[in-house]
Amino acid sequence: MDTQSFLRTQEDLKRVDISAGIQASLAGRYASALFDLASEAGTVTAVESDLEKLEAGLNESDELRMLTTNPKVSRGAAEKALWGVSAIMGLSDLTQNFLGVLAQNRRLSQLPQVIRAFRAIAAAQRGEVTAEVTSAHALTDAQLADLKTKLTAREGRTVKLSTKVDPELLGGLVVTIGSKRIDGSIRTRLNSLSQAMKA
Repeated sequence: MDTQSFLRTQEDLKRVDISAGIQASLAGRYASALFDLASEAGTVTAVESDLEKLEAGLNESDELRMLTTNPKVSRGAAEKALWGVSAIMGLSDLTQNFLGVLAQNRRLSQLPQVIRAFRAIAAAQRGEVTAEVTSAHALTDAQLADLKTKLTAREGRTVKLSTKVDPELLGGLVVTIGSKRIDGSIRTRLNSLSQAMKA
């Protein structure tokens, strides 16, 4: 076996490991099923875009978050409301139908985990890795590009960034890639300093 074939085999095994790990969770099984359907339909990119819109909606809208987590909302009411949300967001039919399945199975509370798992599966299939970046303030395009370059060099493969803002960090960044976490937030540094001063 030549070096290129060996490296391709290693990458394939890595993807299988990632998929197997993801499928071990409930959210992972739903994400895998959605990914398989999207692959068959050739709409992985469209579904990924839909899920990004949904994730942004969950982060920005208390009403949408409440709809997906409140056990008092009936299956039918949740499904009907999500059809309206899907139409407003311009989501694909596959994503709309998938949300309906989650509503009927009372699994809407798993939506954030499903989105993360789907992103990880799609990235693994492309030979990418997703880095979840949390910062105290929104990062500029130049900062994001610089961070992406550094993380790609560190990981040895293409890194896709998923960003969110958490003002409680005060400053700095928290980067999560799979099970690895790089915490450079000011809040963590202050907590460490506080602990050191108590000793």
